Formats: sequence, C-alpha cells, structure tokens
Amino acid sequence: MRYFLDTEFNGFGGELMSLALVPEDGDQDYYVVIPIEGPYHPWVEKHVVPYLETVPHNLLNRLDRIAAAHDVAAYLGNDLDVLIVADWPEDIALFCRLLLVGETEIVDIRRMRFEFRRTPGFSTARNSAVPHNALHDARALRDHLMLEDG
Repeated sequence: MRYFLDTEFNGFGGELMSLALVPEDGDQDYYVVIPIEGPYHPWVEKHVVPYLETVPHNLLNRLDRIAAAHDVAAYLGNDLDVLIVADWPEDIALFCRLLLVGETEIVDIRRMRFEFRRTPGFSTARNSAVPHNALHDARALRDHLMLEDG
C-alpha cells in the first residue's frame, strides 16, 4: 500500500521533530512527535512548534527517537508491500535515518520502496488544514496525488 509521508524538522539539516504516514485507503493515519532539545530554528519556532500537537487526540504519540523508530516499524509491520511517497527528499532521508536504532542496527522492516514525487505548483502547506503540521500536510499530499493519479 502507498503511504504518504511528511515530516517536520528543526531547519535545513536539523533534527526530526514529527513524522506522519497517511495510507492511501484513509484507514489509519500515523503521527508521532519526537521531542528534541532546543534551541529551535526561529522559523520553526514560529511556524511549526505551536502546531505539533494540532492533531486528533487519538493519533498523538510523543516518543523518543528510538521508541518512534520501533513504533513506525510496528505500524508498517503487517503490510508486505510498503511504498512510501514523499514530495520532498529530506522527508525520505529523515524517515530512513529514523529507522537506524544503532550504529549497525535498524528496526525490523523487511522490505519497502520509496517514491519521490515532485509537485510543481502545489504546496502541502498551502493546501493543509494545519500548515506545517506533518499529519495535515501528509493528508494534503495524499489528496493531491490521488486526484492527480486519477
């Protein structure tokens, strides 16, 4: 199944702060906030931090990085054909980095594919119910790409 990915991070090259995976079937979205030590990049402090928890209460997970990695693996664990779709390369890089739980260890994910989709003229933030919140941005990306794909 396709899962649409969005992340929020502490400025260019910064630490992962939140991650969302939204399945194409709309069944069970995934969202996690990963607390980090400040200071926050000024733009992130103004446009991201206030909205990190602006999601339905039942979807809000606050986990440290290692726990989040295992939680994501458990979320995807029953799907034998995982395709992660993102419109920003850093989202894929941060997702992959999250899967590393040690210098030579990754979480228990056996197989997954990635698809980068460039979306000229489309902005997840401009089309999101809560701009710069990974869950709402991932939902906007899903809606846009599914409409585009027909």
